[in-house]
Amino acid sequence: MNLKASFDKYEYYQKSVQHPGGDADFIEKAYFEARAKRPRILREDFCAGFALCCEWVRRDPGNQAIGVDLDPEPVEYGTAHYLSTLTQDQKSRVRIILNNVLNPELPTADVIAALNFSYYGFKKRTDLLQYFKACRHALGSSGLLVLDCFGGSDLNGANEAETVHDDFSYFWDQENFNPITHEAMFHIHFKRKGEKKRMSVFTYDWRVWTIPELRDLMEEAGFKESRVYWEGTDEDGDGNGEFVRSEIGEEGCESWVAYIVGLA
Repeated sequence: MNLKASFDKYEYYQKSVQHPGGDADFIEKAYFEARAKRPRILREDFCAGFALCCEWVRRDPGNQAIGVDLDPEPVEYGTAHYLSTLTQDQKSRVRIILNNVLNPELPTADVIAALNFSYYGFKKRTDLLQYFKACRHALGSSGLLVLDCFGGSDLNGANEAETVHDDFSYFWDQENFNPITHEAMFHIHFKRKGEKKRMSVFTYDWRVWTIPELRDLMEEAGFKESRVYWEGTDEDGDGNGEFVRSEIGEEGCESWVAYIVGLA
């Protein structure tokens, strides 16, 4: 058997990295807290397989989703594996656009979500500011921009973390870190039981933006306010998936994840 050919990297990414249900829950919560109503139109930037778009239209017959990405490969995968699971009505409420997220003429939305740290691909401040301005333009007077971000003392050097699932292990591998530029190289490896470890199935060359930088850029781009939602911890000290609005993060945390919400 050709193990490489039989390995579906997007399937394992979805199993180990993506949480479209949790992201959609958070988006609904943050929007209601900010606007006292439900959002209807979601734009998923850097959407890849657009699993969040599919989750969004599945939730309510009044919801619409727009996915934007430059790379046709993951979009084709999402069309075959995620969009295909929807009803005809749900499919009719999903629109996928192969385009650059920097395009200021992309469709408007109630919420723009740039998740899985995808915007870390913008290494220059001018580029990220341009993106935030494009988002602000598309959000009108009551929209929200939702980002996730990460940090912690573990970021300061190379490290690798393994997460064990039923039939495979997921590895998040940080190769290096430049404290002057905040640039780092990250890899995702997978190992199925009884097989060799598949190295660098996904690789990310990122600038890890800090929360103060992101909030300053949002303000400069015209957002009226930004809010930080910090993840709580379980009894073992790991993240519990519960995000609470806060202006004080956990001091000395080795690894943390947060959402940042910009209010147009």
